[in-house]
Parts: sequence; structure tokens; C-alpha cells
Amino acid sequence: MGQDAVKVDPKHYKVELENEQVRVLRIRYGPREKSVMHGHPASIGVHLTDAHVRFTFPDGKTEEVRVKAGEILSYPPCEHLPENLRDQPLELVFFECKGKA
Repeated sequence: MGQDAVKVDPKHYKVELENEQVRVLRIRYGPREKSVMHGHPASIGVHLTDAHVRFTFPDGKTEEVRVKAGEILSYPPCEHLPENLRDQPLELVFFECKGKA
């Protein structure tokens, strides 16, 4: 898995809580902001704002995702570079799973 988002992009990723089972991140992007390539384990995202995001993957492929505020999505382990495509801020709470429950 790629580099830790909190270490390589602390502007956008902040640890809110961490224990043996989970790490909870607060993710905030300003309008049109972009991250750097990083990775996450299997995760759950609680989207606090509407989002339109482009994910670029290590192989150069891209995927655009649209999410409504209030949606909860499951994300597989991945390495990606996210970019907020909206003219409004993006915010979500992200639960990264650790090991087996």
C-alpha cells in the first residue's frame, strides 16, 4: 500500500482518533485542491459535503466519483491521488480499518 496520507499530506488529512481497531481521519479539501499519491487500507467514508472527485491511480488510470452529503461508502484498500473537482470545499470522516475485527 502507498504512503500514509497523514504523513505525506497533513494539509488535507488529520487523525481524529486512533486505536488498535481503527484510525479515524478528518479529510478536508478546498475548492479544486489536489493531494499527492498515497494509500489507505479498507475504509468507510461518511461524506459531510457533496463531492465530485477524480482519483488517479499509480498506473495512470483515473476514475471520477460523485457523492451526496450524508452518503456512507465503503472503500477497498487502494493507492490513489485525489482531486476535488468542485468549486466548493469537500469534507468527510474516514474510518480506516486495522487488521481483523
